Amino acid sequence: MDSTLYEAEHEAFRATVRGFLERRVVPFHEQWEAEGIVPRSVWREAGALGLLGMDVPAEYGGGGVRDFRYQAVLDEEVVRAGASGIGFTLHNDVVAPYLLRLATPEQRRRWLPGFCSGELITAIAMSEPGASSDLQAVRTTAIRDGDHYLVNGSKTFVTNGINADLVIVVVKTDPDAGAGGTSLLVLERGMPGFERGRNLSKIGLKAQDTAELFFDGVRVPVGNLLGAENTGFVQLMNALPQERLSIAVVAVAACEQVFAATLAYCKERTAFGRPIGGFQANRFTLAEMATEIQIARTFLDRCITVHNESGLSVADAAMAKWWTTELQKRTVDSCLQLHGGYGFMSEYPVARAFLDGRVQTIYGGTTQIMKEIIGRSLGV
Repeated sequence: MDSTLYEAEHEAFRATVRGFLERRVVPFHEQWEAEGIVPRSVWREAGALGLLGMDVPAEYGGGGVRDFRYQAVLDEEVVRAGASGIGFTLHNDVVAPYLLRLATPEQRRRWLPGFCSGELITAIAMSEPGASSDLQAVRTTAIRDGDHYLVNGSKTFVTNGINADLVIVVVKTDPDAGAGGTSLLVLERGMPGFERGRNLSKIGLKAQDTAELFFDGVRVPVGNLLGAENTGFVQLMNALPQERLSIAVVAVAACEQVFAATLAYCKERTAFGRPIGGFQANRFTLAEMATEIQIARTFLDRCITVHNESGLSVADAAMAKWWTTELQKRTVDSCLQLHGGYGFMSEYPVARAFLDGRVQTIYGGTTQIMKEIIGRSLGV
């Protein structure tokens, strides 16, 4: 069953993305994995090709098209290229909505041109050592001091954290008000007291810089407040459906990619004189995966259409996120098993998919949190 989600202009964009990845990313990705980071020059090249800020107004250097299908195409092609270190998905799908919805005209002029050109790499810092999925438990504070905020605290698991020039930081501007005292504050590279810790060592996504951030009396201008003070929790809830949809896009693309490679392997690899895919147990496993992946693609395409038309609900986004990422985990595990001993070898794509994909059920809200959101939406 073919997807009908994309039109000719999206496929033309796909060709541009694919060419860029084949030329500028794939040949170097193994080196970047060893180094733990992607060079900044890659971001600038992506910006020059229009791969950053597709939905940012043209006056700031963006594509000027509010159509999530372009972001989805980019996300899919990054997955299919095995380019897990590229942090474009977070930049385009997660950070951009905050800047587009909340930034003042002055902030837009200051940040969006660099966002689109790749000169300014972005990140968002939510998680803390003691507060990951529980955003109400954030302890990083931003206390007003005249025309500035004094920021103190720390964040962890920050994607793009080493490379980032702009970091949207979730802070408490009213520590006594619970979730109602949360705000979003943009910190910029070079601010005194803003320090980066380790480039964290992970089991997967080796080329993606993931950092700890520390704030020790950082003086941040009030002009860097994103949105109104003490509305941060609401703004986070409004933005999370697209972030979770983006994760689902990656999950389904990963399922499709690893399944296609495994199906080819099962047709070629022989045991006891015949292809291993010809054994009923393996054939049934392949049939089950093919069916579930098709169901996931159909639901995902519908979610993207709804998101483009009217905005995806919090509950529907949670459904998409948990089900597709858990499917990704099951699919990759089954595919690795079908590869036998070769699946355990790091040079095989299925082994890298096993390691890179494991975080999918964790970030953006764990599977357990997604089910809690859905359950509450049902009135229970």
